[in-house]
Amino acid sequence: MRLKLAWKNIWRNKRRTGITLASVFLAVVLSTLMMSMKGGIYKRMISSMIESFTGYVQIHANGYWESKNLDDSFLLNPSFGDSIKSINGVNGWVPRIEGFVLSASDDVTKGAMLVGIDPVREREFSAMHERLSKGDYLKEDDKSVLLGAGLAEYLKLDLGDTLVLLGQGYHGQNAAGKYTVKGLIKYGSPELSNQLIVMPLKEAQWFYGAKDRCTNLVLLVENPKKAKAISQKIGETISNKYEVMHWEQLNPELKQMIETDQTEGYVFMFILYLVIGFGIFGTMLMMIAERMHEFGVLIAVGMKRIKLATIVWLEVVSISLLGAILGMIAAFPVCGYFYYKPIEFGEEMGEMFEEYGMEPVLQASIDPEVFAQQAIIVAIIASLIAIYPFFRIMRLSAIKAMRA
Repeated sequence: MRLKLAWKNIWRNKRRTGITLASVFLAVVLSTLMMSMKGGIYKRMISSMIESFTGYVQIHANGYWESKNLDDSFLLNPSFGDSIKSINGVNGWVPRIEGFVLSASDDVTKGAMLVGIDPVREREFSAMHERLSKGDYLKEDDKSVLLGAGLAEYLKLDLGDTLVLLGQGYHGQNAAGKYTVKGLIKYGSPELSNQLIVMPLKEAQWFYGAKDRCTNLVLLVENPKKAKAISQKIGETISNKYEVMHWEQLNPELKQMIETDQTEGYVFMFILYLVIGFGIFGTMLMMIAERMHEFGVLIAVGMKRIKLATIVWLEVVSISLLGAILGMIAAFPVCGYFYYKPIEFGEEMGEMFEEYGMEPVLQASIDPEVFAQQAIIVAIIASLIAIYPFFRIMRLSAIKAMRA
């Protein structure tokens, strides 16, 4: 009954209700769009760097991550990988051997990252074959390489051209070889596209003189949000000869960039919701002033103050929630459009994005959490503001109110 009375009361003055609804509606639409765009950018950054290459959890020999030295590699034991796979939340593993080399064409050289992969397992994990912009994917016994599109452009190489590699192998051995470029791969992360060379694991082990060895195992996890908990669980069960790291440890720069950007977003959100709060508070003060005589009469004829205060509280919360729901409904199709049709920036803007290590694409997120969050925040703001009229009515003098 109180909720019905509150609902009828808010429509007695349609103009006042409309103004409040509009302010809440616009604020929720703007905040939802902003958080959706930010969420989409974060997801794309994580997808292009973590999900499709680094992985959410990795296992290395102790000390490898600091030294990045092949001497800190370990023998690849399939039974060890299978024991890790049996842990709850882990779907599989991908072996890799990584090192830094000097890559060269006829007259251009550049430092690059050479990664040896298992082509079959890598299909399941990172879908690397889908990243091909040109050429064919690797086979297990190939003696050719895939080249990052940015690196290929710098070295002025194309399909069928020869790439010369020089580096240092396992225990100081000389590592040198010539390889045919079989395909070009393009990642969302410009950093990867500009320095990545990929070859089959067996050939990479021969190149480095590190037979049956690898530098890291990349784990396939069911739920990326539980990556930290999974890494801790694995760390407790395996030998202390190994170190287990989740993506925040593997790429702290990306985590820091996201956190910094989120802080800026929260500042903007705070200002936006401050405007909403004052809008609701102003409407509420007008409502109390206009209905003071009404409140006095109701109390005089015997209505309990607690019931009247509860009805007024429900009025404020109902208007705020209605505005938030309408705002979410209006924002969803806009976010959906930019999710399925992301904005691709041109050369100048694209270069600026790439300088920050980001893909020059702006894609929104349609995660339900982004939309639900706005309704929850507005509900909390409205509930807190509605405390004022609640206590005002609880202390109201019926005689003074009727004279207002």
